[in-house]
Amino acid sequence: MPVAGLLGKKLGMTQRFQEDGSLVTVTAIQAGPCWVTQVRTPGRDGYSAVQLGFEEVGTLKPGVRLKDLRPADLKPLTRPEAGHLRPVGLLLRHLREVRVDDLGDVQVGQKVTVDIFKPGDRVDVEGRSKGRGFAGVVKRHHFRGGPKTHGQSDRHRAPGSVGSTTFPGRVLKGLRMAGHMGDQRVSVRNLEVVAVDPERNLLFVKGAVPGPVNGLLVIRLAKRSRK
Repeated sequence: MPVAGLLGKKLGMTQRFQEDGSLVTVTAIQAGPCWVTQVRTPGRDGYSAVQLGFEEVGTLKPGVRLKDLRPADLKPLTRPEAGHLRPVGLLLRHLREVRVDDLGDVQVGQKVTVDIFKPGDRVDVEGRSKGRGFAGVVKRHHFRGGPKTHGQSDRHRAPGSVGSTTFPGRVLKGLRMAGHMGDQRVSVRNLEVVAVDPERNLLFVKGAVPGPVNGLLVIRLAKRSRK
Protein backbone atom coordinates (compact mmCIF):
# COMPACT_ATOMS: atom_id res chain seq x y z
CA MET A 1 0.00 0.00 0.00
CA PRO A 2 2.11 2.96 -1.21
CA VAL A 3 -0.27 5.64 0.14
CA ALA A 4 -0.73 4.79 3.82
CA GLY A 5 -2.69 7.92 4.72
CA LEU A 6 -5.87 9.84 4.02
CA LEU A 7 -7.48 13.20 4.73
CA GLY A 8 -10.86 13.34 6.38
CA LYS A 9 -13.41 15.37 8.27
CA LYS A 10 -14.58 14.70 11.82
CA LEU A 11 -18.32 14.00 11.91
CA GLY A 12 -18.79 13.37 15.62
CA MET A 13 -18.84 10.60 18.21
CA THR A 14 -21.19 7.67 18.60
CA GLN A 15 -21.26 4.05 19.81
CA ARG A 16 -21.02 0.71 18.07
CA PHE A 17 -21.66 -2.85 19.20
CA GLN A 18 -18.89 -5.35 18.57
CA GLU A 19 -19.42 -8.94 17.48
CA ASP A 20 -18.88 -10.11 21.07
CA GLY A 21 -21.67 -7.80 22.28
CA SER A 22 -19.42 -5.18 23.84
CA LEU A 23 -20.20 -1.50 23.30
CA VAL A 24 -17.35 0.82 22.26
CA THR A 25 -17.21 4.58 21.85
CA VAL A 26 -16.07 5.60 18.39
CA THR A 27 -15.46 8.72 16.32
CA ALA A 28 -17.02 8.81 12.86
CA ILE A 29 -14.75 10.30 10.19
CA GLN A 30 -15.57 11.08 6.58
CA ALA A 31 -12.28 9.77 5.20
CA GLY A 32 -11.71 10.71 1.56
CA PRO A 33 -12.01 10.30 -1.25
CA CYS A 34 -8.66 11.98 -1.86
CA TRP A 35 -6.65 12.57 -5.01
CA VAL A 36 -2.87 12.52 -5.44
CA THR A 37 -1.94 16.08 -6.42
CA GLN A 38 1.87 15.82 -6.26
CA VAL A 39 4.54 13.15 -5.80
CA ARG A 40 7.74 13.98 -3.91
CA THR A 41 10.78 11.91 -4.89
CA PRO A 42 14.17 11.56 -3.15
CA GLY A 43 16.03 12.54 -6.30
CA ARG A 44 14.20 15.83 -6.75
CA ASP A 45 12.95 16.74 -3.26
CA GLY A 46 15.18 14.75 -0.92
CA TYR A 47 12.38 12.63 0.54
CA SER A 48 9.46 10.43 -0.48
CA ALA A 49 5.95 11.75 0.05
CA VAL A 50 2.56 12.04 -1.58
CA GLN A 51 0.51 15.23 -1.52
CA LEU A 52 -3.20 14.51 -1.14
CA GLY A 53 -6.13 16.77 -1.96
CA PHE A 54 -9.50 16.52 -0.21
CA GLU A 55 -12.98 18.04 -0.50
CA GLU A 56 -13.82 18.81 -4.10
CA VAL A 57 -15.21 22.32 -4.65
CA GLY A 58 -15.16 22.51 -8.45
CA THR A 59 -13.65 21.26 -11.70
CA LEU A 60 -11.14 22.57 -14.20
CA LYS A 61 -12.20 22.01 -17.80
CA PRO A 62 -9.41 21.12 -20.26
CA GLY A 63 -8.27 23.96 -22.47
CA VAL A 64 -9.62 26.75 -20.27
CA ARG A 65 -7.01 29.37 -19.44
CA LEU A 66 -6.80 30.30 -15.76
CA LYS A 67 -6.34 33.99 -16.51
CA ASP A 68 -9.75 33.99 -18.23
CA LEU A 69 -11.50 32.76 -15.09
CA ARG A 70 -12.89 35.12 -12.48
CA PRO A 71 -11.87 34.76 -8.82
CA ALA A 72 -15.46 33.74 -8.07
CA ASP A 73 -15.05 30.77 -10.44
CA LEU A 74 -12.03 29.54 -8.46
CA LYS A 75 -13.23 30.37 -4.97
CA PRO A 76 -11.94 29.53 -2.39
CA LEU A 77 -8.69 28.90 -4.32
CA THR A 78 -6.34 31.36 -5.97
CA ARG A 79 -5.08 31.10 -9.56
CA PRO A 80 -1.66 29.69 -8.50
CA GLU A 81 -3.41 27.03 -6.41
CA ALA A 82 -5.71 26.18 -9.29
CA GLY A 83 -2.71 25.96 -11.63
CA HIS A 84 -1.09 23.49 -9.25
CA LEU A 85 -4.24 21.34 -9.43
CA ARG A 86 -4.68 21.52 -13.21
CA PRO A 87 -3.16 18.03 -13.80
CA VAL A 88 -5.85 16.59 -11.53
CA GLY A 89 -8.69 18.56 -13.14
CA LEU A 90 -10.36 19.28 -9.80
CA LEU A 91 -10.44 22.19 -7.37
CA LEU A 92 -9.68 20.76 -3.92
CA ARG A 93 -10.07 22.69 -0.68
CA HIS A 94 -7.37 20.96 1.41
CA LEU A 95 -3.83 19.80 0.53
CA ARG A 96 -1.58 17.83 2.87
CA GLU A 97 1.53 15.68 2.50
CA VAL A 98 1.86 12.10 3.71
CA ARG A 99 5.32 10.55 3.96
CA VAL A 100 5.73 7.13 2.33
CA ASP A 101 8.55 4.57 2.35
CA ASP A 102 7.99 3.32 -1.20
CA LEU A 103 6.25 5.36 -3.90
CA GLY A 104 5.57 2.31 -6.05
CA ASP A 105 3.43 3.25 -9.05
CA VAL A 106 1.67 6.23 -7.49
CA GLN A 107 0.60 8.75 -10.13
CA VAL A 108 -0.77 12.30 -10.00
CA GLY A 109 -4.55 12.18 -10.30
CA GLN A 110 -4.83 8.78 -8.62
CA LYS A 111 -7.87 8.40 -6.35
CA VAL A 112 -7.38 7.15 -2.78
CA THR A 113 -10.36 5.88 -0.81
CA VAL A 114 -11.04 4.68 2.71
CA ASP A 115 -10.67 1.02 1.73
CA ILE A 116 -6.90 1.33 2.29
CA PHE A 117 -7.81 0.73 5.96
CA LYS A 118 -9.46 -2.33 7.46
CA PRO A 119 -10.91 -3.16 10.91
CA GLY A 120 -8.15 -3.91 13.40
CA ASP A 121 -5.63 -1.49 11.89
CA ARG A 122 -3.92 1.02 14.15
CA VAL A 123 -3.86 4.63 12.96
CA ASP A 124 -2.41 7.96 14.05
CA VAL A 125 -4.89 10.84 13.71
CA GLU A 126 -3.69 14.43 13.48
CA GLY A 127 -5.96 17.46 13.81
CA ARG A 128 -6.14 20.98 15.16
CA SER A 129 -7.43 21.29 18.71
CA LYS A 130 -10.35 23.53 19.60
CA GLY A 131 -9.34 27.11 20.33
CA ARG A 132 -10.08 28.21 23.89
CA GLY A 133 -8.95 31.82 23.63
CA PHE A 134 -6.96 33.49 26.41
CA ALA A 135 -6.87 31.23 29.48
CA GLY A 136 -5.26 31.42 32.90
CA VAL A 137 -2.78 28.98 34.38
CA VAL A 138 -5.40 26.92 36.23
CA LYS A 139 -7.32 26.10 33.07
CA ARG A 140 -4.36 26.09 30.68
CA HIS A 141 -1.74 24.24 32.76
CA HIS A 142 -3.83 22.71 35.58
CA PHE A 143 -2.18 24.74 38.36
CA ARG A 144 -3.73 24.18 41.79
CA GLY A 145 -3.93 27.90 42.60
CA GLY A 146 -3.00 29.72 45.78
CA PRO A 147 -4.18 29.18 49.34
CA LYS A 148 -7.89 29.51 49.97
CA THR A 149 -7.59 30.80 53.53
CA HIS A 150 -5.25 32.49 56.03
CA GLY A 151 -6.42 35.94 55.08
CA GLN A 152 -5.58 36.01 51.39
CA SER A 153 -8.35 37.26 49.13
CA ASP A 154 -7.19 37.41 45.51
CA ARG A 155 -4.68 34.57 44.95
CA HIS A 156 -7.12 31.73 44.25
CA ARG A 157 -6.14 31.32 40.59
CA ALA A 158 -2.91 33.32 40.39
CA PRO A 159 0.30 31.79 38.92
CA GLY A 160 2.60 32.78 41.77
CA SER A 161 6.21 33.92 41.31
CA VAL A 162 7.45 34.01 37.71
CA GLY A 163 11.01 35.36 37.99
CA SER A 164 12.20 35.48 41.64
CA THR A 165 14.50 38.33 42.68
CA THR A 166 18.30 38.14 42.57
CA PHE A 167 18.39 34.81 40.73
CA PRO A 168 17.40 34.31 38.02
CA GLY A 169 15.99 37.85 38.13
CA ARG A 170 14.11 37.37 34.87
CA VAL A 171 11.35 35.29 33.34
CA LEU A 172 12.77 32.10 31.82
CA LYS A 173 11.76 31.07 28.33
CA GLY A 174 9.00 28.48 28.24
CA LEU A 175 7.63 29.34 31.67
CA ARG A 176 4.05 28.20 32.00
CA MET A 177 1.90 31.31 32.15
CA ALA A 178 -1.51 32.54 31.06
CA GLY A 179 -1.98 32.87 27.31
CA HIS A 180 -3.62 31.55 24.17
CA MET A 181 -4.98 28.04 24.73
CA GLY A 182 -5.73 25.45 22.07
CA ASP A 183 -5.78 25.88 18.29
CA GLN A 184 -2.64 23.75 18.00
CA ARG A 185 -1.73 20.69 15.98
CA VAL A 186 -2.41 17.59 18.06
CA SER A 187 -1.75 13.94 17.22
CA VAL A 188 -3.43 10.95 18.86
CA ARG A 189 -1.55 7.72 18.28
CA ASN A 190 -2.52 4.07 17.98
CA LEU A 191 -6.26 4.38 17.65
CA GLU A 192 -7.97 1.16 16.61
CA VAL A 193 -10.04 1.07 13.43
CA VAL A 194 -13.38 -0.41 14.50
CA ALA A 195 -15.25 -0.36 11.18
CA VAL A 196 -14.91 0.83 7.59
CA ASP A 197 -17.80 1.78 5.29
CA PRO A 198 -16.39 2.26 1.75
CA GLU A 199 -19.81 3.01 0.23
CA ARG A 200 -20.24 6.11 2.42
CA ASN A 201 -16.51 6.90 2.84
CA LEU A 202 -16.79 6.45 6.59
CA LEU A 203 -14.12 5.38 9.04
CA PHE A 204 -14.91 4.54 12.67
CA VAL A 205 -12.00 4.70 15.14
CA LYS A 206 -12.08 3.82 18.82
CA GLY A 207 -11.91 6.82 21.15
CA ALA A 208 -11.70 10.55 20.53
CA VAL A 209 -9.76 12.55 17.96
CA PRO A 210 -8.63 16.20 18.09
CA GLY A 211 -10.61 19.16 16.85
CA PRO A 212 -14.22 20.26 16.41
CA VAL A 213 -16.93 18.70 14.28
CA ASN A 214 -16.12 19.23 10.58
CA GLY A 215 -12.46 19.80 11.47
CA LEU A 216 -9.82 18.55 9.04
CA LEU A 217 -7.98 15.35 10.02
CA VAL A 218 -4.97 13.51 8.66
CA ILE A 219 -5.19 9.73 9.19
CA ARG A 220 -2.05 7.61 8.81
CA LEU A 221 -1.16 4.04 9.59
CA ALA A 222 0.44 4.00 13.06
CA LYS A 223 4.20 4.45 13.09
CA ARG A 224 4.60 2.47 16.31
CA SER A 225 2.14 -0.28 17.14
CA ARG A 226 0.99 -0.62 20.73
CA LYS A 227 2.77 -3.36 22.65
